[in-house]
Amino acid sequence: MSDKFETAVKIVQELPKDGPIQPTASDKLQLYGWYKTATVGAVDRAQPGLLDLEGKDKWNAWNEAQTTPAGDCKKAYVNKLIEILEQTDGEEAKKYLAELK
Repeated sequence: MSDKFETAVKIVQELPKDGPIQPTASDKLQLYGWYKTATVGAVDRAQPGLLDLEGKDKWNAWNEAQTTPAGDCKKAYVNKLIEILEQTDGEEAKKYLAELK
């Protein structure tokens, strides 16, 4: 699963902001929480202040995922990306799906 996880992370990091594959804001936060838990572990910093909305959303996503084992987070990350790609029509999505399956 680690190889698929590394591939999935690479795909997500390379997605162009204006490209055809666009995860929702909720999807991005879920992926972030699973990524941080899989790579760092439990939340290791204080919750951001009220004015840092993006930081607070990310912290909350990480906090929610932190009780999930790292291996399960990696699996969830890969499965969520596959779900996003399957909902997207196009050659780029098909290419990425082939890399993950």
